[in-house]
Amino acid sequence: MRRAGYWLLVSVIAAYLLFPFYYAVVTSLKGGSDIFRVDYWPAAFDFSNYGRVFTEQPFARNIANSLIVAGGSVLVAMALGLAAAFALGRVRFRGRASLLLTILAVSMFPQVAVLSGMFELVRGLGLYGGLAGLVLSYTVFTLPFTVWVLTSFIRELPVEIEEAAIMDGARTWTLMTRIFLPLLWPAMASTGLLTFIVAWNEFLFALTFTLSNQQRTVPVAIALMTGGSEFELPWGNIMAGSVVVTLPLILLVLVFQRRLVSGLTAGAIKG
Repeated sequence: MRRAGYWLLVSVIAAYLLFPFYYAVVTSLKGGSDIFRVDYWPAAFDFSNYGRVFTEQPFARNIANSLIVAGGSVLVAMALGLAAAFALGRVRFRGRASLLLTILAVSMFPQVAVLSGMFELVRGLGLYGGLAGLVLSYTVFTLPFTVWVLTSFIRELPVEIEEAAIMDGARTWTLMTRIFLPLLWPAMASTGLLTFIVAWNEFLFALTFTLSNQQRTVPVAIALMTGGSEFELPWGNIMAGSVVVTLPLILLVLVFQRRLVSGLTAGAIKG
């Protein structure tokens, strides 16, 4: 009875979490006025909404923009985060704990609180209206989380490995790339995937720092889809676009599932 109750609870939670995405898929396969009829299984499979998403606006370009911005943010955040985590986790200096708390406190501010300052920074650097400005803003937004998580993992690594490498003549760069980096792959995979998801789904910075539809990322492109009039929204196109941009995240989670779980649980038990 206990096992049956457990699986029943898991099934209820899974159904509650997956039903919105399932209903979005069902709605995306409807056409015309059928979209406004409540059906839990489409009477006919109409894929015209998916075709219109890519023909009525540069949606493929928007997906490419999201891939460039999210991928660039992950690469920059991982490189800077690894260097900062190595210094904070292995180098002893005064104020290290205060610096870590400051980094954590920066990530607690909501996006709207730093929007004006970030706008002035992006415009001052001449990056307004381009993808580089989004990469910079996303890196600033996700770097504190990356540094904090990687620092926690580096602290859990045995000091004897580092001491043995130093005895063999390893320098700082060798320690980072040849010693710590292979051991941190689970942590890098988990933090990198979470950073990619945050950058892929971000809306406020992408809406503020882009000007044309050719420069927008997919969340903004979907939000700004319009129909024949100001008050008419193409719900079929919106649902189809939402399904298309969700599939890459599902595939990434399935591919990196084992590394994600091992990265999130590594260091929880010593010994």
